[in-house]
Amino acid sequence: MTNAAWSDDSSTFKALLYGYRMRAGLTQEELAEGSGVSIRAISDMERGVAKSPQRRTIEALAGSLALSDDELTALQRVAKQGRVRAVPQPEPAIYSPSPLGVLPPDLDDLTGREKDFKELGALVGELADGRRRAGRVAIVSGSAGTGKTSLAVRAAHEYAERFTDGRLFLKLRGMSAEPNDPADVLHLALRSLGVDAVRIPAEPEHRIGLCRALLKDRAMLIVLDDAADEAQVRPLLVGGPHCLTLITSRQLLVGLEGASRINLGALDSADAVALLSAIIGKARVSREHAAAIELAELCGRLPLALRIAGNRLASRPAWPLSRLVDQLRDQGKRLTTLTAGDLDIRSVFDLSYRQLSPNAATVFRRLSLVPAADFSAGAARALIDAPDEDEAALFLDELTDASMVQPSFPYGRYQFHDLLKVFATERLNQDDSPEDIAAAEARLNDWLVATATAAGRYFQPSGGVTVAPAPTPSFDDAAGAGRWLDMEMKNWSTAVRRAAEEGTHQAVLDLAEAMHWYSELGGTARTWHDVFGLAVRSALALGSKRDEAVHRNYLSWALTTLMGRADEAIEMAQLAREAAEAAGDLCEQGWARIYLLTARVNSHQPGASRALLDETVGLFDEAGDRLGLHIARAMRATHWHLNGEFDEAAAEYEACVSYFRQAHEGHQSPVDDSNYAYLLLRSSQNLTALDRLDTALAQCEEALVLFEQHHATLGQGRALLAAGRVLARQGDHPNARAKLIEALALFERFGVTSLQQDTLAELAALSKTDGEVRRTGS
Repeated sequence: MTNAAWSDDSSTFKALLYGYRMRAGLTQEELAEGSGVSIRAISDMERGVAKSPQRRTIEALAGSLALSDDELTALQRVAKQGRVRAVPQPEPAIYSPSPLGVLPPDLDDLTGREKDFKELGALVGELADGRRRAGRVAIVSGSAGTGKTSLAVRAAHEYAERFTDGRLFLKLRGMSAEPNDPADVLHLALRSLGVDAVRIPAEPEHRIGLCRALLKDRAMLIVLDDAADEAQVRPLLVGGPHCLTLITSRQLLVGLEGASRINLGALDSADAVALLSAIIGKARVSREHAAAIELAELCGRLPLALRIAGNRLASRPAWPLSRLVDQLRDQGKRLTTLTAGDLDIRSVFDLSYRQLSPNAATVFRRLSLVPAADFSAGAARALIDAPDEDEAALFLDELTDASMVQPSFPYGRYQFHDLLKVFATERLNQDDSPEDIAAAEARLNDWLVATATAAGRYFQPSGGVTVAPAPTPSFDDAAGAGRWLDMEMKNWSTAVRRAAEEGTHQAVLDLAEAMHWYSELGGTARTWHDVFGLAVRSALALGSKRDEAVHRNYLSWALTTLMGRADEAIEMAQLAREAAEAAGDLCEQGWARIYLLTARVNSHQPGASRALLDETVGLFDEAGDRLGLHIARAMRATHWHLNGEFDEAAAEYEACVSYFRQAHEGHQSPVDDSNYAYLLLRSSQNLTALDRLDTALAQCEEALVLFEQHHATLGQGRALLAAGRVLARQGDHPNARAKLIEALALFERFGVTSLQQDTLAELAALSKTDGEVRRTGS
């Protein structure tokens, strides 16, 4: 076919372009794919809507159309003739209301977003009074189902009077397989503003310019709903100084500068129940209030999930709430249950999931294997076997930007929304093989156990270091190690249980031994009972008498000191002594005697003879264990104190205090301070008996400072209890009561029942004394 064969209007640009495309045998879609020019732009040119495209657009088309030099020159000449008449700026008279870009209706039952709505109101107010000349953009972000669009629509309806020139709602379809092209959205915006289609330029830059010219002096609210990314949004930021642009997106859009940001999360419990009430009625919720609270939690307090659950119940008025609660308790069926008509929580999560890069998607799925609610880059690295935490952190950043995980306190930690973790578990079982899942879980467990063991070694006393502490990517000092152990407590304690179940007994023993001294500073009574109990079983499995003695000793300590179960502790210490003697380990024989004596004292049984205490001191002395030696001497001083030999006890305590005060060689551990502080408390009790109350109180306060420096909850409570007793003895009842109340709160947090009872007894004695004084005074 030749040019001469075309019809009389063959000299127009649209006819030339159409003819060349037919000759090349290309559809508009194929030409768009080959040239990089959008389908909409090609359609506009062939329909004559765009008569004068730019030179670079024509050159981009020429390659795919296989134009000769003469044909390209002719096409450019025709386009140039079309540009002789500049695109006229529309006159105000041509604008008319358009059904395009119409705002959706408001939701009557939007609940729980008052704070976020107030932030948007403040932004509107700044625009109204001229205080905000830049940054007239607000980004409403959050994971799927948090109600981003609902909030933006509510704002557009609520503040309609502030935007006298109208409101524009533009769907960007960012989560779809084919998000809307910015040029197409600009075309819709111009049509919504009343511009005739034939007057809309073909070039995106011209469309942007025309939009800005039209909006320069107008007060409009523009909603850009469901943005894919910054590249899609930037060409659409065309509002003038009196316009507000609200962008909703599951992405954080961190590349957009100067924007206000509102990130939506789950509702709080009260608001979640209120949303259910708005959907199914207050009376129904009141009848089953406990079930309503549980239902809200099972929905993760996510607005979309709550709306789905509410709609299901509203359509089944005879159902009790408890029936739906029972269905949702089954985690494997929870997302399937959260379906109502075309509302489907799994589908909206899946849209976000499919936008992720392959590596980020793998991280997302495998993070569901983490036992606790939050996790770090270290866990992500282990799950995907990345070379370092920095690479894993990149994928976590991608997940954060996509609102698939949320940053958690403190910095560097992340967490799932409850329902997203359920979704991640589903995807893991669908997309990963059982072998890959098992390997990822094994790497995670190994990392948790090894890192916890390394952290525990930072808390060995300087006089008893067996393995020197070594830095890891997660920490490089005792403070960092302590933070890691605290934050990862649920994760590493679960991992050590799995290690025991899988028969990796040496790893269990190493972790438990490393944790012994840290157990005085952090964790809970239940944690240490479980850890040391696992270690005893691992020692028995390996047939190691020495390890059996070590961990029976530790378990005896936990039973006595943390749990108040002295009778069980006595039995455990006796078994530890037998194992230590079988192993020929003098140190563990000495420790078994110390824990046995401690348990007897706590159970109010006859203590120990001077000969037994001397024997214990002798064992440590023979073994060359100076730390054990002075702890045994302190135990001997305690025995003398209990027998009323206060002066002898004071001399022995002073010798021990002198040892712990001296500078130790090599590494100085927080446990050195802990041991010293506990010794001060024992000494202060003896000084109180000698009526040396000022010195006793000073030792209590010195101990408290040391415990506070290392955030040792149990130690702080003991120091406060001791100080309260001394202050009560001095007659300072108000300060005594304050110390005792503070101690009680710490013991309740740590879960030590026996010490709670001791503290309550001291408070009761104070109240009784104060009551007697008041009666005498009256």
